[in-house]
Amino acid sequence: QVQLVESGGGLVQPGGSLRLSCAASGFTRNNYAIGWFRQAPGKGREVVSCINMSGGNTYYADSVNGRFTISRDNGANTVYLRMSSLKLEDTAVYYCAGGFYSCSGYVYPWEVDYWGQGTQVTVSS
Repeated sequence: QVQLVESGGGLVQPGGSLRLSCAASGFTRNNYAIGWFRQAPGKGREVVSCINMSGGNTYYADSVNGRFTISRDNGANTVYLRMSSLKLEDTAVYYCAGGFYSCSGYVYPWEVDYWGQGTQVTVSS
């Protein structure tokens, strides 16, 4: 049974930084991807970034490219999302998303097989 456990959300001022972590367990094949989606109040869930755990391919949404960095620790089956230069519009619930999807381009929510419980990120002065 696949489990995704997130940590690292919180309250931060504009321009600040946060790091999210997603610890994955239960995958029986190593060609899976871990990504981060977010959902702001009244909006749909959208992909932020993802990484392929075997090849290391990454994807970033245009809105976060250059500010967010995704990385992986294969030994710990953990993915990190370093978020810098945070903006008010980054406020959302962030979800870890696992599955056998490609990170060569945009990822739709329906492509995701497993979801974490979500962690709140609030950017506010």
